Amino acid sequence: QVPLVESGGGSVQTGGSLRLSCEASTDIGTHLCMGWFRQAPGKEREGVAAIGNGLGAIYYADSVKGRFAISRDNTRNTVYLQMHSLSPEDTATYYCAAKSSSYCYILNFRAVYWGQGIQVTVSS
Repeated sequence: QVPLVESGGGSVQTGGSLRLSCEASTDIGTHLCMGWFRQAPGKEREGVAAIGNGLGAIYYADSVKGRFAISRDNTRNTVYLQMHSLSPEDTATYYCAAKSSSYCYILNFRAVYWGQGIQVTVSS
């Protein structure tokens, strides 16, 4: 098990920024692919960003490219999602996810571990 705990969600106005954090209660080291998914009411869950280890190991959904940035601090066992230029379309429950692999290969990877989810609400 890899318990994941998200933090940093909340409510902002259009154009605002938020930074989500996901802390794993285990050493994520270089052996976990980690990412963020989101699910809006009435919609399917979708991958937002994913990060493995090594160069070029970052993936973004087209809808967030240029606005969101995923990063990881292996020394803190934490993954971040910095979100800028938020719009109401970004309103959703955001989930941190991980799988036991150094590589994600794709954005919508088959996650094994999930956080409890955190709400992000963007008002117009």
